[in-house]
Amino acid sequence: MATRTTGASAHTGQAASGAPAADRHDLIRVQGARENNLKDISVEIPKRRLTVFTGVSGSGKSSLVFATIAAESQRMINETYSAFVQNFMPTLARPDVDVLEGLTTAIIVDQERMGANPRSTVGTATDANAMLRILFSRIGVPHIGPPTAFAFNVPTRVASGVMRTDKGGREEKTVVRDAVYQGGMCPRCEGMGAVNDFDLTAIYDGTKALSEGALLVPGYSMDGWYGRIFSGAGLPMDKPVGSFTAKQLDKLLYGAPEKIRVDGVNLTYEGVLSKVQKSMLSKDVEAMQPHVRRFVERAVTFTTCPECLGTRLSKEALSAKVNGRNIAELCSMQISDLALWLRELDEPSVAPLLGGLRHLLDSFTEIGLGYLSLDRPAGTLSGGEAQRTKMIRHLGSSLTDVTYVFDEPTIGLHPHDIARMNTLLLQLRDKGNTVLVVEHKPETITIADHVVDLGPGAGSGGGTVCFEGTVEGLRASDTTTGHHLDDRAVLKPQVRSATGAMEVRGASTHNLKDVDVDIPLGVLCVLTGVAGSGKSSLVQGSVARRDGVVIVDQGAIKGSRRSNPATYTGLLEPVRKAFAKANGVKPALFSSNSEGACPTCNGAGVIYTDLGVMATVESTCEECEGRRFQASVLEYTLGGKNIAEVLAMSVGEAEALFGPEGAAATPAAHKVLGRLADVGLGYLTLGQPLTTLSGGERQRLKLAAQMAEKGDVYVLDEPTTGLHLADVANLLALLDRLVDSGLSVVVIEHHQAVMAHADWIIDLGPGAGHEGGRVVFEGTPADLVADRSTLTGEHLAAYVGA
Repeated sequence: MATRTTGASAHTGQAASGAPAADRHDLIRVQGARENNLKDISVEIPKRRLTVFTGVSGSGKSSLVFATIAAESQRMINETYSAFVQNFMPTLARPDVDVLEGLTTAIIVDQERMGANPRSTVGTATDANAMLRILFSRIGVPHIGPPTAFAFNVPTRVASGVMRTDKGGREEKTVVRDAVYQGGMCPRCEGMGAVNDFDLTAIYDGTKALSEGALLVPGYSMDGWYGRIFSGAGLPMDKPVGSFTAKQLDKLLYGAPEKIRVDGVNLTYEGVLSKVQKSMLSKDVEAMQPHVRRFVERAVTFTTCPECLGTRLSKEALSAKVNGRNIAELCSMQISDLALWLRELDEPSVAPLLGGLRHLLDSFTEIGLGYLSLDRPAGTLSGGEAQRTKMIRHLGSSLTDVTYVFDEPTIGLHPHDIARMNTLLLQLRDKGNTVLVVEHKPETITIADHVVDLGPGAGSGGGTVCFEGTVEGLRASDTTTGHHLDDRAVLKPQVRSATGAMEVRGASTHNLKDVDVDIPLGVLCVLTGVAGSGKSSLVQGSVARRDGVVIVDQGAIKGSRRSNPATYTGLLEPVRKAFAKANGVKPALFSSNSEGACPTCNGAGVIYTDLGVMATVESTCEECEGRRFQASVLEYTLGGKNIAEVLAMSVGEAEALFGPEGAAATPAAHKVLGRLADVGLGYLTLGQPLTTLSGGERQRLKLAAQMAEKGDVYVLDEPTTGLHLADVANLLALLDRLVDSGLSVVVIEHHQAVMAHADWIIDLGPGAGHEGGRVVFEGTPADLVADRSTLTGEHLAAYVGA
């Protein structure tokens, strides 16, 4: 009799070895990755482990982790949606890689600031406000309406008229009289918390006529359309604005939008201040272009709204209370205090909501952000704070087998807080997730299960895998990271003496408690303390606006694919002029955004083909072969090089060309190139798009650009962000050169190597939020180590091995 066997392994999915076939997918395999500067590299990353990617700034870490692994995961998830839904999503091109296997859903937690919308707060960004609004709409006394009645972004609307409703093919009509749709927005400040007033002397010059350029608002030139619009609206163009009638001045400044016809074209006229209100004041000041920001700071004064007293809410929303407090009072409390207040609230009818809110607020404290308040504007958070705020929603997540991708999660963290962050990363891993971390700090590198080191150099000198394996293996390896992993700075044997002092008296911005401190001048002074202790508050509130102070903050570089180091630093201006002078033509010919641009690709160097819901295809322009310029422009040379060849040079090569001994000596260009070389960017290509630079490269490019500003005191906010251990030594040398040239340098920093190198340390604390805000130590690094009376002192002593 024939017997029939059923392959059990086929039913259970078992491999020949006996283990289930599904268990063999325990690696993420990358083969032939060539994104940005990656040189055809292949790596295997273990799943459900913590893998740290190391290497000097610009070595290709972000290209591998973000632009290859995370980007492909997101692209594949997007492709699972219907073509209709994909139309509303960003189209992502497939990364330049041969094989990617074993990918899981990627959740990216990056350093991007949380947006500069002035209406966005910590509460609105994390759903805490949404929960509080529901809480007040259910148990607030008196009851004033639904959750929207407590939303400062929703105005109250009153409607009258006929309401039509379709029901079962019939139309029902209801007459509505004064129906109120309750919102929580303060009507006076429109939910902004502040009202603005214009200084009219900064808006127009009363002694001049409009045709003579009386308007001082950026962009209002009378040579173009604005001149025609104003004359078309019936305003006198040749009469001094100071002698306008009240009616004419009102129309010029506050005129409501009206349609007018000018030279056969339909246009809209609107008063200058109405237009400024919409176009400039609806944006966050930090996100404005520098010249617009200067105008706003000069022309507009912001004062707390007298009606809502800065709470942004209507008086109806403020009248509802829970346990004697209104929603604005709760949002202004420190989050750790708000969590304690909620614990005392016992209301069975909203128990699930209270449970969710308590868990969310406890997550803030757990991640080291308990010192924030929910009404803190999101645009004022530092890069590190923004990243940790984004982490909060993942802490209580039930998802497992997810790939979490972190970009330097220790940014902005005091050594005391890094241990807490490490615990959170390990918790995510222990839930069965794959955790990929791009990191420079040794404290986090040492907790890795697996390390991938890229390098050996930056830019074209990097892009290869120098090491894969354990932390012990990395220590023993002959790599830059391996050599520097156990580097420990030593205290300077001698410190400089101050030449003067910048006095700060009674500082009380945010959590500062009437602080009196003398910041020494002529030395390298480091301002330190745990996250939230008041360092940035001291600088922004008491130092930033003084004469001769140049602030280099953490704000991201704004720039499109057309922007590059040459345009961002202003280097291209003297180079274009030098080319024009040498060849007797216009400077505009040497700009790929102006007259000299290749007509086929409009100076982009590439042509984008939009394939609807499919990924946009990017191909090199055949006309200019990616060089961006017309062929006729490339015939003009300077020092034997055309403009495209100059933009393809590295900073170091261009420094030789434009230097005093070079073939195209140009002092103004050489000065800018010298600053780029000083910050360690000698390898960077002048024409490389800003969008391809790493976080550390952008930070240093910004530093190089701002060093051009004339000042006596430079204040740097965490300049080691994105810097490898080997690059920190170069940064310290640059800071020394600045001080030795007679400048004063103040650095807000957590990196122990920078603290050890300081001449003077001011330590704020002892804790964060209202537990901080005091100066707990002033003195030399040696005194701080000997004293060990503060958290910073303990960690610095451990770091230098004292």
